[in-house]
Amino acid sequence: MTTPFAMTVSQLNDYVKTLIDSSPVLSNVCIVGEISNFTNHYKTGHLYFTLKDESALVKAVMFRTYTGKLRFVPKDNMKVLVYGRISVFPRDGVYQLYAEDMEQFGVGDLYLKFEELKKKLSSLGMFDEEHKKPLPKFPKRIGIITSPEAAAVADMKNILMRRYPLCEIHIYPALVQGPGAPSELCDGIIHFDNDPDCDCIIIGRGGGSIEDLWAFNDEILARTIFACKTPVISAVGHETDFTICDFVADRRAPTPSAAAEIAVPDMQDLKRQLSMISSSLKARMGEIIGYKRQYLQSLAERRSLKSPMYYVDSKQELLLSLEKRILSAGENLYSEKANRLSVVSSKLTALNPMAVLSRGYAAVFDDDGKVINSVGNLKKDDEITLRVFDGKAKAKLTEIIPKGEE
Repeated sequence: MTTPFAMTVSQLNDYVKTLIDSSPVLSNVCIVGEISNFTNHYKTGHLYFTLKDESALVKAVMFRTYTGKLRFVPKDNMKVLVYGRISVFPRDGVYQLYAEDMEQFGVGDLYLKFEELKKKLSSLGMFDEEHKKPLPKFPKRIGIITSPEAAAVADMKNILMRRYPLCEIHIYPALVQGPGAPSELCDGIIHFDNDPDCDCIIIGRGGGSIEDLWAFNDEILARTIFACKTPVISAVGHETDFTICDFVADRRAPTPSAAAEIAVPDMQDLKRQLSMISSSLKARMGEIIGYKRQYLQSLAERRSLKSPMYYVDSKQELLLSLEKRILSAGENLYSEKANRLSVVSSKLTALNPMAVLSRGYAAVFDDDGKVINSVGNLKKDDEITLRVFDGKAKAKLTEIIPKGEE
């Protein structure tokens, strides 16, 4: 008898996995079902759950890579649409759903509308930071737009009064869900924006499903908030809930209670800061006063104050010193000028024609008094004047002897 080919369990599971992974149908599936046995593995960030209907179930896992895209918090008994692929976990030989995205069943159209409106308003620049108005540091009056029956109202009032009792709180009662809610929420924004004493507005409600929060995804409400001149804080739902109101508001708070903390400063913190500033000012003033006292003491100990004549004597010494310096400078200047005058005088003396005549030379002039410097300007019997050092002499030429014939 021929022994058949034997596969190991691992080989079998790997083969089945290969077959399932190669199926185009199972590589991209959308499954509707109810969540049970939900486990959030906080250490790894993975989600493990079972997806079931009336007669069957399938195990599912969503790895941390995809959980960041979730727009809600999954929990047991929640009906959902899960997108992903089917594969086999070879170790256990069990096929399961590997989820890549998930949404609450029946709200897919709402999410689509939400994304379309978000994209539209974002393209108009209504979410840009440059349009965000700063919140007042010390608000005088805060307007809250919400349902007066909501538990969040009491929480916000308690927090506001505890943190900053100087602030007035005004409630504008409005529907926060249902067909008429967006209109009433818009009226609340306009009401507080027209109040000159209101310098901050909080609009919001507690958590809920996407249907419950849908009033805050209204386009007219978004445009009303954008046009509001008063800073607006959006406090809708829980931390994981996002609405169009959150994006267009000047500030988003994860919860209504957090909005109350954002809107006002903490009085105790302010008191501590003032105490620190007061202590710092006192210390600084003490330093300045101490310095000034030392300076006054040093002035009081100066000899000029204790003995006035010391001041006079010191000034007299200064005057004598200046007088000596002036006299010395005058003498030096006189000596310098005298030396320069002597040099110039020597030069002038050397250039004086009379000095030349004193050495035995004579200057010859014609009848017109012009200097004769060439025999070519003379002829026999001309009368000339001879200028010597101590006088003049008249002469008559008897002979002209040119150069070279003497």
